[in-house]
Amino acid sequence: MKNVLVIAAHPDDEVLGCGATIAKHAKSGDSVHIVILSEGVTSRDDRRDRLRRDGELSDLAKAAFSAKDILGAKTLDLHEFPDNRMDSIDHLDIVKVVEKCLNMYEPGIVYTHHSGDVNIDHRRIHEAVITATRPQPGQTVNTLLFFEVQSSTEWQPPGSAPAFAPNWFVNVSSTLELKIEALAAYKAEMRKWPHARSCEAVEHLARWRGANIGCEAAEAFILGRKIVSGDE
Repeated sequence: MKNVLVIAAHPDDEVLGCGATIAKHAKSGDSVHIVILSEGVTSRDDRRDRLRRDGELSDLAKAAFSAKDILGAKTLDLHEFPDNRMDSIDHLDIVKVVEKCLNMYEPGIVYTHHSGDVNIDHRRIHEAVITATRPQPGQTVNTLLFFEVQSSTEWQPPGSAPAFAPNWFVNVSSTLELKIEALAAYKAEMRKWPHARSCEAVEHLARWRGANIGCEAAEAFILGRKIVSGDE
């Protein structure tokens, strides 16, 4: 059994980025823990108090827990860094939260955002995870993987940031339906086809990534680091 940690910016990023892989880990008996650092709503409205009163924040949290249950993850931690404003937070403050999660779950595998995404929160979290998972004595993380998030990763123009060029693929032919089901829990966050963040687009991408490696469906990642111990 493996301990797996998914560190995402906003509710739905965890499913868009690696939802079918989460389900595959869970079906294999691995313990999957999800950490979502930003509340994912208030960039739409500066009045956090009104949003809390109207229940939009709690509705998004309910969707996150529903998605977690559909995918079979063991735990979900929701934090409240400000949506699309994580560049206003000191880097160290984000790192400390990530380090606390690493100490709590002692994962061997960590999935998080790609460094070149359009969304600023994705980039700041990527940087914090890199810092927190630095390979020093006692570090449990031996596999570090970066996922793509539709309507963010592919929207970055060539030359503006590192391109998403995957070199790690997971065959998710047996769990793609669970990813689509989990995204249905986030129906308020999803968009109509042909938007990149539509269920149709998510399936098309999974089928294309599968075709990249000769299977029905896949999720693609960039390998950030792989440490193989002497007894493997």
